[in-house]
Formats: sequence, structure tokens, C-alpha cells
Amino acid sequence: MRGVGTVADLLVQLGAVDPAAAVAAVPAQDPAPPPQGEEFGKASPVALVVIILLAIVTGFLIRSMSKRIKKLPESFDTPAEDGSRTRDEHPSP
Repeated sequence: MRGVGTVADLLVQLGAVDPAAAVAAVPAQDPAPPPQGEEFGKASPVALVVIILLAIVTGFLIRSMSKRIKKLPESFDTPAEDGSRTRDEHPSP
């Protein structure tokens, strides 16, 4: 048996993979690096500003919601004036 160079060669020798499929799969595993022109990395400052603005807006939203929740009554049930029990205190079967 001759020496095995790669996993694709081993799979072809064992008959698990068609040789044409092994050759076609190898280039897909090692893509070329993307080109880095003068515009590379320009979106980072814009994304940082957007993330900071979203954090600030989220803080204001949480603060506003907290104020509104504090203003809510303890319960929305109407008090029973005649002394009878409410439906929640005496559930029906």
C-alpha cells in the first residue's frame, strides 16, 4: 500500500469516495482570503456608534418603564364594599 497524503486520498483508496468528488471537495475546504482594499475596516466605527446609541436608548426605555410600573396600583381588583367575597377569594369548583 502506498503512502497516504491526505484524508481525501485515504477515502479514495478505501473506496468510500469517488475520486472526482474528492477533488471537487478539496478546494471548498481552503477558500482564498477576501481582498482587503482601502475600504477594509471602515464599518467598525459606524457599528460602534450604533451599538452605543442602542445601549443609551435601552437605558432610557428601562428608566421610563420603571417609573410607570411604580405608578401602578397593587391590585386591579375592585374592593368588595358589602363584605362579600370576591371571585378570587372563593373560587368556584
